[in-house]
Amino acid sequence: MSSPEQLQNGEQGVDLRETAKAQLDKLTDKPESAVELSPKDNEANTEKARKDAMESAVSVEAGGKEKEKPKDAQSPPRRGPIDKKTQEKSYKQTMSRVRSDLPVGSRSFSKLIHNKTVEKTSEVLASTVARPNAILAGAATAFILTLIAYTVAKTLGYGLSGSETIAAFIIGWVLGLIYDYFRLMITGHKS
Repeated sequence: MSSPEQLQNGEQGVDLRETAKAQLDKLTDKPESAVELSPKDNEANTEKARKDAMESAVSVEAGGKEKEKPKDAQSPPRRGPIDKKTQEKSYKQTMSRVRSDLPVGSRSFSKLIHNKTVEKTSEVLASTVARPNAILAGAATAFILTLIAYTVAKTLGYGLSGSETIAAFIIGWVLGLIYDYFRLMITGHKS
């Protein structure tokens, strides 16, 4: 309820009690409201007023001045899923706010890469061709097979043409895609 700083200064505790007592007196001075309510409801309202008075007194003491919220800031809670139009509007507002903080060069690059066509193409490539496991498998296979091919060629006295690394990467990439496919079939979800 009260922080140690508030308890150290006796005046703050007295002010808090006085404020709560004044709020309670206001409630109990209205006999017409007590007639309409049952004793339980009257007690509940008194307790609520007591809590509200304590909170307002604490917030006034803590901040020096109680902050009032604008009436239009309290909108009713939104229900249901977000529609496409609202989502796009929010996305555009966020992008424009972030771009305003970027330098001119970065701002134009951001406009280019966040173009809808570029984003959709990137998403399709990321979900099909540029799978992380496929690229990792391709790189590891390219390293190992190129090292083996280089060692064998050097031992036997042959020269390399330069396409060995690319071919080894493609073999490893295909193996990585096959691994992803079987893992998806067995586990049922992507990593």
